[in-house]
Amino acid sequence: MNIQVLPDHKLSSVAPLKSYNNVEKKEVELILVKDRNGVQYTNSTIIPSSSSPGSAEDIERETWGKKIDFLLSVIGFAVDLANVWRFPYLCYKNGGGAFLIPYTLFLVIAGMPLFYMELALGQYNREGAATVWKICPMFKGVGYTVILIALYVGFYYNVIIAWSLYYLYSSFTSELPWQKCGNIWNSENCTDPKLINGSVLGNGTSYSKYKNTPAAEFYERGVLHLHESKGIQDLGLPRWQLTLCLVLVVFILYFSLWKGVKSSGKVVYITATMPYVVLFVLLIRGITLPGAMEGIKAYLHIDFKQLNNPTVWIDAATQIFYSLGAGFGVLIAFASYNKFDNNCYRDAILTSTTNCVTSFFSGFAIFSVLGYMADKHGVKIEDVATEGPGLVFIIYPEAISTLPGSTFWAIVFFIMLLTLGIDSSMGGMEAVITGLTDDFKILKRNRKAFTFATAFGTFLVALFCITNGGIYVLTLLDTYAAGTSILFGVLIEAIGVSWFYGVDRFSEDIERMMGFRPGLYWRLCWKFVSPAFLLFVVIASIVTSSGLKYDDYIFPQWSNAVGWGIAMSSMLFVPVYAVYKFICAKGTFKERIAYCITHECEHHLVAEGNIRQFKLKHWLAI
Repeated sequence: MNIQVLPDHKLSSVAPLKSYNNVEKKEVELILVKDRNGVQYTNSTIIPSSSSPGSAEDIERETWGKKIDFLLSVIGFAVDLANVWRFPYLCYKNGGGAFLIPYTLFLVIAGMPLFYMELALGQYNREGAATVWKICPMFKGVGYTVILIALYVGFYYNVIIAWSLYYLYSSFTSELPWQKCGNIWNSENCTDPKLINGSVLGNGTSYSKYKNTPAAEFYERGVLHLHESKGIQDLGLPRWQLTLCLVLVVFILYFSLWKGVKSSGKVVYITATMPYVVLFVLLIRGITLPGAMEGIKAYLHIDFKQLNNPTVWIDAATQIFYSLGAGFGVLIAFASYNKFDNNCYRDAILTSTTNCVTSFFSGFAIFSVLGYMADKHGVKIEDVATEGPGLVFIIYPEAISTLPGSTFWAIVFFIMLLTLGIDSSMGGMEAVITGLTDDFKILKRNRKAFTFATAFGTFLVALFCITNGGIYVLTLLDTYAAGTSILFGVLIEAIGVSWFYGVDRFSEDIERMMGFRPGLYWRLCWKFVSPAFLLFVVIASIVTSSGLKYDDYIFPQWSNAVGWGIAMSSMLFVPVYAVYKFICAKGTFKERIAYCITHECEHHLVAEGNIRQFKLKHWLAI
């Protein structure tokens, strides 16, 4: 009997595809074997369907309650604190509007293709960051690398959320605690902001670096207690106030994730949408302030000469990479809970574009207030412009404290920071949980206990970051835990998918899901442009790296060695697991290599010595 084999996305003329929806799909291996006299015979083998999408195991996998749950989760993860405290300053520093040229270029040729690749990879295989590498077992170490990096990030990222929570709690007063001097944490050198102007600063000191304002002293002396530490070798005990905030953050994360995407998909309705509401409100308030237009003009000024500076291109490349969040295993984990025929191509375009537009939009809310601060103190925009925690925990809170209804504006602002951080941290922890529970079934059967263990583990390590010298530990982790290591991990991931698994085969997988094949542009980007881009960023990150530094404090040499040890601890999973897989394989050298780089469902061919036989696989509902 002749059986017509059709791709999943096409309708058969015999019966509608719908009738096969609940039928187990099996893989049919058609091997063409040359016989003598030039006659070819076909040998068919039905392969067990345990590794194929649509198998009984995959059918049991939970899915998002609604499509919007997935979209909000991806947007909530990608849109984080860096969109507010880093991009606007980078844009201003690197030529204003001119910076958008390299930024948009890298978005189109590398950011979107990598984003699309990870969503498609997770959705088709319906696995986490580690087990998704059944497509090419030798690269499974990459999965462990990104899982470990996501765990490292949770160690210090939750601390920044705890700071936001502490600021939020401190805002529930009639007079904000960072508004005036005279508090128990203030030093004798604390200076009333009303008395600070260009002549007071002097010596080329910018206002953003001036450490004796009430806002600066509240952050460094009232929250961090940095003045009680002599350096990273003198940490002290965890601050009990921040410990309570950190406990609350960990509990929020646990109860958001303990039931999987069914629970986290509902939390993001608040955490992913709230920042947009607050940013819009802050923008409306900001543009009404004196000096706001000057700040916005400074943000948008165009200086094409800056494009001759290689640093601008490096900043654009690294910002687009970290902003989209590819490589942390989060996109793979989120997409693995999608329905098999979900249009992840449209999702990739929509969510990555939303993320970048949000970064640009947030700059207006930030620089309208920076313009106001410059006008108030009679200094230039460049004297108040800064990035990182200094922007959101010193400069912006100080500006808010001078407004009528400052308590309300402070509460609104720190709620935004809290929600920006929570859903990004949820994404990182979900990558860890999904990646390991898919690999170790005992963890999947005890997901709630494992989720608690993961959350509690991040809490214990984070305690080092809320000591008197905790900011030094946080700086070390922020520099090394997800720096060169994550770039290296994504580079190997792109090579594994494009060159070992194969762009053509990956494109066929996408065609099975969505009914259309990726265009030539995407295939070229996956195979050549994206790996080249990542190699460029890896080299740039190594070349431009320097010794650890926090303001005027220079870290001791041993701390740099510890940092590189943390970075190497994740990167080493790639070569170590590849060697382990090769050693465990059986047969000749070529057979071992074939075993390491072929899909797990093809390992029986290696064992049977059929490596060189031509294979043609189809999905067939039987």
